[in-house]
Amino acid sequence: MANAPRDFDVPEAAVAPKRRGSFSIVWLIPLVAVVIGGWLAYKAISERGPTITISFKTAEGLEAGKTKIKYKNVDVGEVKSIVLSPDRSGVILTAELKKETTPYLVEDTRFWVVSAHIAAGGVSGLGTLFSGSYIGVDIGKSSKPQRHFVGLEVGPVVAADLPGRQFVLHSDDPGSLDRGSPVFFRRVRVGQVVASDLDQDGKGVTVKVFVEAPYDQYVTADTRFWQASGVDVTLDATGIKVDTQSLASILLGGIAFQAPPDGPTSASAEPDAVFTLFHDRTAAMAKPDTDAVPALLYFSESLRGLSVGAPVDFSGVTIGEVKAISADFDEAARTIRFPVEIALYPDRLRARSRHAIAKPTPAERKARFDSLIAAGARFQLKTGNLLTGQLFVALDFFPNAPKATIDWTKKPMELPTVPGGLQELQKMLADLSKKFHKLPLDEIGTNLRLTLQTLNRTLQSTDAFVKHLDAEVAPVARGALEDVRRTLTTAERTLTADAPLQHDLREALRELTRAAQALRVLADFLERHPEALIHGKKEDQK
Repeated sequence: MANAPRDFDVPEAAVAPKRRGSFSIVWLIPLVAVVIGGWLAYKAISERGPTITISFKTAEGLEAGKTKIKYKNVDVGEVKSIVLSPDRSGVILTAELKKETTPYLVEDTRFWVVSAHIAAGGVSGLGTLFSGSYIGVDIGKSSKPQRHFVGLEVGPVVAADLPGRQFVLHSDDPGSLDRGSPVFFRRVRVGQVVASDLDQDGKGVTVKVFVEAPYDQYVTADTRFWQASGVDVTLDATGIKVDTQSLASILLGGIAFQAPPDGPTSASAEPDAVFTLFHDRTAAMAKPDTDAVPALLYFSESLRGLSVGAPVDFSGVTIGEVKAISADFDEAARTIRFPVEIALYPDRLRARSRHAIAKPTPAERKARFDSLIAAGARFQLKTGNLLTGQLFVALDFFPNAPKATIDWTKKPMELPTVPGGLQELQKMLADLSKKFHKLPLDEIGTNLRLTLQTLNRTLQSTDAFVKHLDAEVAPVARGALEDVRRTLTTAERTLTADAPLQHDLREALRELTRAAQALRVLADFLERHPEALIHGKKEDQK
């Protein structure tokens, strides 16, 4: 065991005293990690964009972690989660946007789901058929920040940053107008319909249109808007005229606007100015009727074909329109009458006058109406269209009409009427029918029957006479005709060139010619020798 260690050979450890203020390098590693982690956390927090919530009725086409939020087709955020709303009426999306979008999150910023959509303005969102739906953004102009938004069910037609102005139109019937329908100015498309809503009272529709710059400057306080939908066909003395704005307006509807050509020039209208939307260009360009005279007409005939708005016509000039149609029971006559309320516009006649006519005073107006009624002015129902049976009220003069006066104590005034042409025709046919029934038809039938019998006997006698002629006279006539034919044949034979009679006649004519020549020679001789009549012809001396 010589190699075993011995206890006295092991050195003893010496305890060194602890040094104050010494630092081990090993502690630098966690410190650096903490600093890097804090810096990364700070960077992530400082670069993190705002978080917002958007409410939609449904999450169709949307998916958390995949659906993007885009502004002008640039990614500005992403949907992080989708949950049901507390009342289960829709869904709430939580989205994280990029930091630079913070100033744009204001109360009028709009969000909507972009997908393939077909509307009046055209087809949009076709790219989503391959890439999937996304959420579109339209940045508002407000300065009030907001983090919770209610998404639009349908995307806006016009972006908020598009230059131009919006105007409000009111109409009782918008026709075929829809969001995206075009707006025209002198047949140039300058805007579109952005919204149409039913009025709260349900009696009309409010249509909002957007006119792009610089065309919005042409919308003034005097501008008239009218529906340019479909085709406007006019038939007049010059032929058929077809007027339309474009093919799109025929199929999808549209609105046109223009200021009256004879109107004064005015400044451009303010944004959201309110206008009336007329049914057609004629109604839009018509001068407003500021002087309306209400009147009441009573008719006893059928009003089928007469409608509210039908014109009141005077010799081709529209001087009013029908306002209301009703029925009234006349206790005195025990009949039903049909009152028709009309509005007369005297300004329309004054506007067509070649000479300036001042607006009459109430007393002058009453005197003029009295004079017209005294001259035979009456209102009458007439047919305006034979195909549709539409009626209108016509004012004309009937000198033979019964006398009538106006009771000015009644409001509105009652104006006299005469039966329409159709009713007069029916009355004439009824009178003719009564006269026809008064005719002695039985006596006329008896006389006609006797006349026919007499005529029949006459025809029978004539037939017998013709048969007699055919039986007795015809053979004799045929014999006479045969003798005549034989005579003509004999004459023809006699007159032929080679007939004996013709030969004898030619010889006789030759003899007569020779005799005439001898007489001519004798006459010449006697003229030379008249003494030969006494002494005779002397013989020629040899």
